[in-house]
Amino acid sequence: MLDFSIEPEFQAKLDWAAAFVREEVEPLDLLFPHGGDPYDTRNEKARAILKPLQDQVRAQGLWACHLGAELGGAGYGQVKLAYLNEILGRSYWAPTVFGTAAPDTGNAEILAMFGTDEQKARYLRPLLDGDIVSTFSMTEPQAGADPKEFVCRARREGDEWVIDGEKWFSSNARYAAFLIVMAVTDPEAAPHARMSMFIVPAETPGIEIKRNVGTMDERDSLDEGIHAYIRYDRVRVPLDAMLGGPGEGFKVAQARLGGGRVHHAMRTVGKCTRAFDMMCERALSRRTQGTLLAEKQAVQQFIADSWVELQQFRLLVLHTAWIIDTQPHGAARTQIAMCKVQTAKVLHDVVQRALHLHGSLGTTNELPLAKWWMAAPNLALADGPTEVHRTTIAKQLLKNRRPADGLFPSEHIPPRLEAARKRYAHILDDESLSGRVDA
Repeated sequence: MLDFSIEPEFQAKLDWAAAFVREEVEPLDLLFPHGGDPYDTRNEKARAILKPLQDQVRAQGLWACHLGAELGGAGYGQVKLAYLNEILGRSYWAPTVFGTAAPDTGNAEILAMFGTDEQKARYLRPLLDGDIVSTFSMTEPQAGADPKEFVCRARREGDEWVIDGEKWFSSNARYAAFLIVMAVTDPEAAPHARMSMFIVPAETPGIEIKRNVGTMDERDSLDEGIHAYIRYDRVRVPLDAMLGGPGEGFKVAQARLGGGRVHHAMRTVGKCTRAFDMMCERALSRRTQGTLLAEKQAVQQFIADSWVELQQFRLLVLHTAWIIDTQPHGAARTQIAMCKVQTAKVLHDVVQRALHLHGSLGTTNELPLAKWWMAAPNLALADGPTEVHRTTIAKQLLKNRRPADGLFPSEHIPPRLEAARKRYAHILDDESLSGRVDA
């Protein structure tokens, strides 16, 4: 049975998390507001505030809840994670405080599944403890996220792999202790069997960050960019640096991306809820033309449309989480793609309305709305462009459909009407019965 009810013990955990994020974590967003701040392990002031907060989360048993007990987490299913991530979505720093920040979560799962004992000791444990951060280096400047167009190569030379090529938008590379790099190892293989995945220590010679690219709310003049454009120039790693087998890079990548997509959606529910709360507060506080904004029909429509859209999205996310929890692996592929498509749209629509109701103030840095609004295009591209996921949805939905048998559609009325007449002819032809038949 599909059931999204919350048991009292878990509700108590959620209540604690909600109060903790509002009172203790959201202030970090104000004190350290730049995109790279949660990942900069060298910022001693930020870390001095962060570490005690993380200890409180651990004491509550809420640290890295997406991981199993063997890795120090609570092993929550996706439905529980959805409720928790709604709360974490209110704050940019919250995922770091709770041990669930991307891309470290996905990279930790890759290391747990494919890393050697030495790699786990050197990188996985500190990553899970929040002492280091990492990078997922996959997309390329000429290809974006399309692996069929990747050209960054890794070739074997003796007992080493040598990586040559460029990668684009490798988030947090400037702070990372290691990078997980996808490279072509067999260019003659089928598209999804050409690549392999490697763990590369950040200090390895030949890694050149050409520049840290700033996005819409990051200033190049202050070097705030955190998405690296990287050149790998004959970067040498040992044979056991390969994660998974030769040609399994795409499979390894998919093992981490599905969960990441739905977790982005979960956190977006929380951010949109916060924007909706701001919208309602503004409507009840601001007067114009003699009445409150809340009394204007257009504003009422903003509020109604936003809540309907947000609740539809929330139920989609919860249903997707339920499928992941209860159905075989891969069963939620279509639903995950649906979440990915809606995530940026819902964020844009709800935040746009909230921003509009706040007028000029909404566009300034004195409220968080403009920054949230600027995140929508990035969400539409992160983990694959929205259009790719729409295509996935359509292909999955068309798999079990079939074309019409004849010249006309199956809902064509003339043959269906004829069939209906034949089915009930014994009644229609009975002259002792009254009634009109439109046929």
